[in-house]
Order: sequence, then C-alpha cells, then structure tokens
Amino acid sequence: MTTEVRVPTLGESVTEATVATWFKKPGDSVAVDEMLCELETDKVTVEVPSPAAGSLGEIVAAEGETVGVDALLATIAEGASAAAPQADAAPAEAAPAKSADASPSVDVMVPTLGESVTEATVSTWFKKVGDTVAQDEMLCELETDKVSVEVPAPAGGVLAEITAPEGSTVDASAKLGVISGAADGAVEPTPRPDKAEPAATTHSGDVEDAPSAKKAMAEAGLSRDAVTGTGRDGRIMKEDVARAVSSAAVAPAPSATAPAPAPRAPVPADDAAREERVKMTRLRQTIARRLKDSQNTAAMLTTYNEVDMTEVMALRSTYKDQFEKKHGVRLGFMSFFTKACCHALREVPEVNAEIDGTDIVYKNFVHMGVAAGTPTGLVVPVIRNVDTMSFADIEKAIAEKGKRARDGKLSMAEMQGGTFTLSNGGVYGSLMSSPILNPPQSGILGMHKIQDRPMAIDGQVVIRPMMYLALSYDHRIVDGKGAVTFLVRVKEALEDPRRLLMDL
Repeated sequence: MTTEVRVPTLGESVTEATVATWFKKPGDSVAVDEMLCELETDKVTVEVPSPAAGSLGEIVAAEGETVGVDALLATIAEGASAAAPQADAAPAEAAPAKSADASPSVDVMVPTLGESVTEATVSTWFKKVGDTVAQDEMLCELETDKVSVEVPAPAGGVLAEITAPEGSTVDASAKLGVISGAADGAVEPTPRPDKAEPAATTHSGDVEDAPSAKKAMAEAGLSRDAVTGTGRDGRIMKEDVARAVSSAAVAPAPSATAPAPAPRAPVPADDAAREERVKMTRLRQTIARRLKDSQNTAAMLTTYNEVDMTEVMALRSTYKDQFEKKHGVRLGFMSFFTKACCHALREVPEVNAEIDGTDIVYKNFVHMGVAAGTPTGLVVPVIRNVDTMSFADIEKAIAEKGKRARDGKLSMAEMQGGTFTLSNGGVYGSLMSSPILNPPQSGILGMHKIQDRPMAIDGQVVIRPMMYLALSYDHRIVDGKGAVTFLVRVKEALEDPRRLLMDL
C-alpha cells in the first residue's frame, strides 16, 4: 500500500512554500511522525512528518522546488520499513561499509524561505572538507530576511566539497556542498584534531560563533565571555549580542555604541573614503517594502491625545507584588492598554475592521498584535481573543510572545490574523511618533515614554506622569470622529481604571 506525503496547511494567506531539506532519501525506512523534510515559507520553517510507517518511495518535490498547499511531496510504501534493513543479519552488518563505497554522492542544497524570498547568505560552516558527518548533523547555517536556517546533512558520509563558502549569497536552487560515501545515515561523526580552521574563532569544543555575531561583538566592544549563546551547542548569534547590549546598564553604554570600523581609520580628505557601504539585509528590505506598501495602500492618518498615568501607576504599585506572587508574572502597563483598547474597540468597531475589496469586514473579536523590535528586525506576534483574557493571561502571553520573538522562534500562525496592533515605542524613549499601519488592519496605537510634565488640574499646576498616545488609522473606513472617540475612551479607561470594571 502506498501513502502520499502532501504539503500541510501553511497558515493564513500563505499559499506556497519551498522544499528546503529532505532528511530521508528513497528507500530509507521511516516511522510514523518521523520528520521527512522541511518546508520554508516567508517567515518560518514547517516540518513535514511521515503519515505512515514504511519506506520512502519516490520524492516528487526535490529540494529547492516551490510547492503549493496540498501538493504531493513524496510517497511511502507502507509495511516495507523492516523488510529491506532486516532481510539477513550477516549482510546487514556488512552493509554500512559496503554502501559507504558504493553509494553515490549526495548534494547539499540550499533551503529557502518560500514566497518572495529567493536568496540566502551562507553565515557559518560548522564542517570543512574532509570531515565525517552523520545524517541530520548540522553542516552550516544560512541567514535570510527573517530567521537563521540550519542546514542538516541529508545523508551520512564525508563532506567532499563546499560549493558555497561563508559570506556568499545563494539562490533557492543552489548547491551548498557534496557528501560522498553516503551510508544511510549510519556514519558517526568523529572529531578531528585539526577541526578549527585558521580563519574561524572557536570556543567551547570548537563551536563557532556566527560571523555576524563576531562583527557585532567587535563593534559593541563586548568580549565572548560577556555574551550568552542561544544557538546550537552554545554558539553566539547576532541576536544574542543585541540582547547583551540592550540589557547592559548605563555604564556599558559607551562601549555598546563604539565607533564603526570606518571612523576608527584615519580620516582622509576624500569623503568617499570615509563612507562605509553595507548591503541592506533581506529583513530590512522586506520591512522597507511593506511599510511603503502600507503608505501607498491605506489613506493613513494619525490623531494624538495624552493620558495621565497617575492612577494606573498607583494601582500597579499597590498590587504588583501580590500579582506577581499569585500569577508568576509581573504586572506591566501593556495589560492595562490592551484592556483599554478592547474596551474602546467595542464602541468604535471600525478601528478593528478591515477592507476586503468593496466590503468592510467587522471583527467581533480582538486578535491583538504587539509590535516587537528584535535583533533581526520588527515582528508583530498576535495574541488571539485577547478581549476574553484576564490581566494575568495578557501579561503571560505578552511575555511569552516577546521571548519567542527575540529568540526567532515564532511560528507563522503566531504572526497572522491580527485585527489591531499596539506599538510601545516608549520602551526605547520615544516621546512622540506616528506608527504605520500593519495591513490589512485599520488601526494601530502608538504608546510613548511616560514623562513628568506640569499640568493644570482644578486651577492648580501639578506635576503628573503623562504619556502621548498616537492612533494611526485607515481614513477610508475610520472617520475622524471615530478615531478621536477611540482615543478618548482609551484615555478615560486609563485615567480611571475602575471604568474597565464597570464597563463604562
């Protein structure tokens, strides 16, 4: 009996993926739910498990090919998993050595990230020519516009050739290297005394840091010991460096903003010689394109207001210790703003709606996007049905999504389906800004720095902790009255949080 392996659902609005890596080859035995291959979309990696036990038959979609949802990837011959490997005990013992000599070479192909992403950069090779590798052992790492992609060995053997060295840009169908003497993944990796290449910086058992991380550490003036690596085997990624810099106190700040390589050189007379030209990353190109598309598509307008944070700060100060003790998470300001926005969206539903052709789609729920700046760029994880959640649930979800965003571990589904977005530029010290819409949403609220300012209260000048709020909205479906009403309701709820309890 033959079972088909097809492309799984890729998430909302995602219709294509690219076959990145096959971890099995025709004839290999597979178990139910054993990973067969990886597909890459424009944001995440999707693993494809085996739907049945048996042996992998034909691979219909080779590495580098673009496939649609439900497309046929391969076939599995059920019930054949034990026949070939266990036919005779004696031949099975000799099989590894025999196949190592007779098996053809296997190409290591570059994975891509699917729709609209056609290139990747080879960041790090963890093996060199002549090294023994086992099937699924990591060979190299690629950097794309969203994530770092690990490339495992498609078969066991010896790395015979590296066709794409570190720093090279490769397309979706390019070959990275060649493994010779493939032996059905039975080869055990053996450490070599000359493992470390002269040009590579190694540490902790010859684990190499990503080149981008080395450059970032040099620019920030950080030593290797000052950064905790979250990559495989403890290697340092560039986002680890960014976290180390951002978590440093005021004292390390000068080193974190150390001059770039160009200013350290003697200043020549020619201005061009003092410039540094760096290729824009694919992530930055994608961000630039999408933000500009947003401006070109929506009739975007921004309206402002300010909120007195006295009551929220007092409430938070009173209950933060009890809150953290009971719920295991800190009570921040984001849950208050989320609750206030949900309250206001019920009164002004068009801010939570979207345009679909000539229709307006009103959402009777709130999936809140929380914009987060990460070392690799801006991402917007979505907290679904936030209008039904408690303060504690909201704080836990925001903390969890934020950590996954910084670690680059968000899935496609976690960044789709948002109906409204919060953007907290205040954490970076922003006093006032106009956020850009996240299509197809019609509203985004920008939060800013809380700053003590003199305010006239009941005829008296008093100092109050004030925050500017900025609502950017799509004027095609949201009128000025609706936008102002939304901001006023948010302001009222925050200045008197009891209104949230009374639904006023």
